[in-house]
Amino acid sequence: MGKSHLAEFSLGGIAACCAGVFTNPLEVVKTRMQLQGELQKKGNYTVHYRNSFHAFITIGKTDGIPALQKGLVPALWFQLFMNGVRLGSYQIINNSGITKDKDGNVIWSRNVLAGAAAGCMGAAVGSPFYMVKTQLQARANASIAVGTQHPHDSMFKAFTFVVREHGVIGLWRGTTAAVSRVMVGSAVQLSTFSSAKEYVISLKFFQPNSFLNSLIGSICGGVVVVACMTPFDVVSTRMYNQPVNKNGKGIMYKNLLDCFVKIFTSEGLWGFYKGWGPSFFRLVPHTVLSLVFWDQLRILHGKWNEDESI
Repeated sequence: MGKSHLAEFSLGGIAACCAGVFTNPLEVVKTRMQLQGELQKKGNYTVHYRNSFHAFITIGKTDGIPALQKGLVPALWFQLFMNGVRLGSYQIINNSGITKDKDGNVIWSRNVLAGAAAGCMGAAVGSPFYMVKTQLQARANASIAVGTQHPHDSMFKAFTFVVREHGVIGLWRGTTAAVSRVMVGSAVQLSTFSSAKEYVISLKFFQPNSFLNSLIGSICGGVVVVACMTPFDVVSTRMYNQPVNKNGKGIMYKNLLDCFVKIFTSEGLWGFYKGWGPSFFRLVPHTVLSLVFWDQLRILHGKWNEDESI
């Protein structure tokens, strides 16, 4: 791997970590709301979290303000590995010219495939951190607990527990759901971002390297991502947090398809959009921040290389 490739992976991961620090509290709220009323019809369970704002207040009062940053450590490691691989791979594919025609214009279908492929690789690499993040964020005071409550209270303890009970392979439980989630989100996000950014640049409202081009492109990407990815996000959260038997197999959901069917049968179509509010408020700013950080870091990196070559 050359220096330029390593730089692409590093810049993508660092950009996502910067965004993750700001958006993790929304991730905690989203996780709790997605697990609330798991496989139960509406009206048959206690509603601890009525909406995003109420969830923030409830968690802060009951679990304490620091609880809003639960799972931050594995969340940042996940962002570093998943987005480092995802954004880095996507940029390498993009730099190769595969996603463009002979005139240098982006081909939308190829852009979508590039984003999906990059997302698949990133999700597989970062899956263990996402599983631990989800389980730590779900852990709460008994009075407001939702979903399965796991015994560990730190990333190290979680990894130790899983490896001891189910071996190293246990760290990749739920990966199929994560891959589907990130493939859909990545394909939509990166293709929308690139296309929207190019269109904004073509209008020449701002300078070519202006962060405003990145900002507008990333807002477009974020809105579309929420609509397309939330069902996969709910399924991913459920599969990562579910209890397992002595063989490390999920007790509630056998596989990705089984999870989709059970949610739809028990909770209806709306079950796939639980936590839509915090998901929107988390995904849009996270998408905006990570893509803007990524784009600006790449611009800075290019300037540093130019300065070194002088």
